[in-house]
Amino acid sequence: MIPAKFDYVRANSVEQAIQLLQESDGEGKLIAGGHSLLPLMKFRLTEPGTLIDISQVSTLKGVRKAGDRIVVGAMTTHREAATNPMIKEYIPVLAEAARQVGDIQIRNRGTVGGNIAHADPAADLPAAAIVLDAELTLQGEDGEETMSLDSFIIGPLITMMPENSVVTNLTFAIPPSHTKSTYLKYFHPASGYPVVGVAVVVGTDNDKKIDYIKVGITGAGDMVFRAETVEQALIGQVPSESVIDSAAGLAAENADMGSDLFASEEYREQLCKIYTARALKSILL
Repeated sequence: MIPAKFDYVRANSVEQAIQLLQESDGEGKLIAGGHSLLPLMKFRLTEPGTLIDISQVSTLKGVRKAGDRIVVGAMTTHREAATNPMIKEYIPVLAEAARQVGDIQIRNRGTVGGNIAHADPAADLPAAAIVLDAELTLQGEDGEETMSLDSFIIGPLITMMPENSVVTNLTFAIPPSHTKSTYLKYFHPASGYPVVGVAVVVGTDNDKKIDYIKVGITGAGDMVFRAETVEQALIGQVPSESVIDSAAGLAAENADMGSDLFASEEYREQLCKIYTARALKSILL
């Protein structure tokens, strides 16, 4: 539980953070809230030579609306995301997921950018991010680029983050105004992480038929995923108990379930079905 020796330096700007990453010759790691990185360091699963603190870079904070998307600074904390009026109005599923992250200490210090960039398969926010068509803005040696969440996360704790780059902000699509959303999870009693977490954004037309639906599931496998089979089964349908139960039974289709001492693959598969059904019914019925 004692990390290997490392150096510590604080960056005052994104440009300085990039420079410090370059100077570290691949041995540097960015730290913001630190709730994902520090446990790995204590178990010596990662041993960075230098920690580069970006927690005081003010340009990485804040929330604003840009056209049909909400821009959230990477250093925005979970608590700020959960309470921000703009997030609550336009993308409330992100606020709901942020409210359920860890405990109060983690929500006060942990950041939206760090949570998603870490690519932890058991993190809460990626479920909300994937149903909001999240995109990450990355700034590196060669300038700025934008990457979709689908393209960014390629495995458990594995991303397409370019070398010596910083996530500066994340943008989320604003769903149609007639939609409703929710995030439900079955949490591990010791850690609070979702064994399975389900984010849903869904809306119905004037004929009460589902005309918009996105379902994201986290915690169940190696990566967050869209339950597209559920979406396809429900689009155009008038929701009812039986219709929702039938579609939710497809929640784990084409997805590889994880397994550990707490929950087997079969158990997680069943949780996917149950919590998808609960999330949909809480909105539609």
